[in-house]
Amino acid sequence: MYQEVPESFIQSIPAPLQNSNCKKSHFRAPFTLFTSTRKLSLTQLPTDSLADCGLHRGKPAEKKARATQGRAMKTRLGCLSQKSDSYSDFSAFLLNKHEKPIRCLKLSTEEAMQWTESFRVLLDHKYGLAAFRAFLRSEYSEENIEFWLACEDYKKTKSPTKLSSKAKKIYSEFVDVQAPREVNIDFQTREHTRKSLLEPDHGSFNNAQKRVYSLMERDSYPRFLRSKVYRDVLNQTQNSSQTPRRCS
Repeated sequence: MYQEVPESFIQSIPAPLQNSNCKKSHFRAPFTLFTSTRKLSLTQLPTDSLADCGLHRGKPAEKKARATQGRAMKTRLGCLSQKSDSYSDFSAFLLNKHEKPIRCLKLSTEEAMQWTESFRVLLDHKYGLAAFRAFLRSEYSEENIEFWLACEDYKKTKSPTKLSSKAKKIYSEFVDVQAPREVNIDFQTREHTRKSLLEPDHGSFNNAQKRVYSLMERDSYPRFLRSKVYRDVLNQTQNSSQTPRRCS
């Protein structure tokens, strides 16, 4: 089954190259080469003759796993470090796929400045709402404005059947514990909302909506006015008024 390794073959193993990177200590393990008539310990061979074999004691699988984890961590940190500063291109402010970017829409500097008057003014303005949504998206808290908008749409629903189905969808998506896009509301508000959905009406989400609105007004709105998103909107409107563009 095995073939004998001739002594001449062992003696003919070439001497190492001068630029070898392998270390002698890599080959001190008692590896054994079996033949039909004898066994020869690998440590009996001239250590220098194994310099270019490329063997290492380390486990390649473990090294590869550590390298992969390192690259993944760098990717996560890179995404988190961008935050709101990544929204310098106003094509990100699309309300939907059919809308044009803000930079190609008729928005004056005066209108953009009015957004500082109150949070309500900002939300009532079509492009103000779009810019604020983009800002919340950059802060990973877009669920707040999405919940508020869903409640606004819910209150306009006339069909009792649709009202009930929408109520269940809003609750399961935003209000329920561990919902996919759970909003930050207290336990009492959550319980009140859950009980009100036993017989849903247009005011079932009023308390929760007010809580989320207050949170955005008190916390997110001031940060938006200081953000790069809002500064870029102002700069774009000022540049557009000085050098009008043609938008296709």
